[in-house]
Amino acid sequence: MKDSDVVIVMGVRTPFSPFGGVMRDMASIDLGASIMKELLQRTGVKGESIDEVFYGMTMQAEAALYNNCCARQALLKAGLPPETVSLTIDRACCSSMAAAILAFRTINAGEGEVFLAIGAENMSHAPQIAPPEIRWGTRMGPIVFRDAVSPVGHTWIADPEAKNAGEVALEYGIGREEQDQWAYRSQMRYQEAFKAGKYAVGEELMVVEVPQRKGPPVVVDRDLFPKPETTMESLSKLKTIYESPTVTAGNAPGLDTGAAGLMIMRRKKAKELGLAPFATLVASASICTKSNLLAVNPGYAIKKLLDKAGMTVDDVDLLEINEAFAAVPLVSSKILADGDPSKTGKIREKLNVNGGAIAIGHPVGASGVRLIMTLMYELRRRGGGTGVASICGGISQGDSVLIRAE
Repeated sequence: MKDSDVVIVMGVRTPFSPFGGVMRDMASIDLGASIMKELLQRTGVKGESIDEVFYGMTMQAEAALYNNCCARQALLKAGLPPETVSLTIDRACCSSMAAAILAFRTINAGEGEVFLAIGAENMSHAPQIAPPEIRWGTRMGPIVFRDAVSPVGHTWIADPEAKNAGEVALEYGIGREEQDQWAYRSQMRYQEAFKAGKYAVGEELMVVEVPQRKGPPVVVDRDLFPKPETTMESLSKLKTIYESPTVTAGNAPGLDTGAAGLMIMRRKKAKELGLAPFATLVASASICTKSNLLAVNPGYAIKKLLDKAGMTVDDVDLLEINEAFAAVPLVSSKILADGDPSKTGKIREKLNVNGGAIAIGHPVGASGVRLIMTLMYELRRRGGGTGVASICGGISQGDSVLIRAE
């Protein structure tokens, strides 16, 4: 341990709520602000000590409701000083992991000591979008609105992400049944972890109070997306979506609501503030591939990361790969194993051990940070160790982070 290490001193997230659920009317900037407040409260760090806020958000259609610049608005709502510098980041689903990576790089560049890496998203709050002719007028014919969340993906440049993921899975010999099995595993692993108290308020989770028009607020103190009633039979009956050969609503996550955040600083600064680090950020890596290859990106991002760190996947105690679809961890684990079936099985044994986004939910701008903190807390329960978190992002991007828990 060195004073120059970049460390995480706190991580927290809201419960994740499903599309159209109880949190559907909460602006994501309010959720982001609540995370900032919670991080400051838990650590006792004053707002004046924050050098910069890096803020991930993907659904820029929702951002337009607030005239964008969401990081700035959220930090002011959180009560941080108006002098606090911020940056809103859109790297699709990678956005909040990119925020953590930027904090890591900026500290190492000597450009500051204390940073917040935040991600927030409310996909239920994204509007339908009117075409430009609404502003300028149209002489004849219907006016067609665009739904900002359906289909998921950037369909003007590539097929829907679900279609791409399903096709890539088949190329790697991973069929519908194997993807359904992974989805079932995710739901059951989450239930086991929840019963063991791993998703309790006070550690990874905070409480959210949802204002009501009449009466007291609704208190949300647990994830609302998990489906404990899931069975392999029910998963097998679901129809595929967006012309995908294998992806269904059951082996993919939801269009969710939630926020997450990390406080990141130099170890020396943590000592000065009397804070015990949870984990050290060791290395990061980012990649991009052809626009239809989304499912491979965590695998190759992790390979790049481990090469930089002079390590192999055998040196890693736990992995978190975002379940953008079940296809993603399945394909990426096979890539990490170089196609070796025995090695693939060993990698999957230490992958998403407490369930993943298929159970927890995937509020896209918040998921990258969620992966890092879920990994961090589980490593600490096991007495420390080394872990890798990785996520894919729209139009085939990928980020990965290596941490060492203390």
